[in-house]
Amino acid sequence: MLAIEPDIDKIYEEHIRDLPAREQLRLLAVIAERVAQSSRPDSKRTRLTDLEGVGAEVWTGVDAQAYVDELRAEWDRRP
Repeated sequence: MLAIEPDIDKIYEEHIRDLPAREQLRLLAVIAERVAQSSRPDSKRTRLTDLEGVGAEVWTGVDAQAYVDELRAEWDRRP
């Protein structure tokens, strides 16, 4: 059976691009964790300290206070 490769650009455009930044970051973290787990020769659980620095480049140029303010504003708008 022929394996069909997903069109990553299409998946991004249709499902990811319009997600809020915090949801995109959450998705990145999930993907990074699963890739890290599958690439380890042993199946030991990941220690929290093993994840230090993972995804740090995503936060480059992000103002921490502005990000927190945005999250709080979202919380205020929730029913």
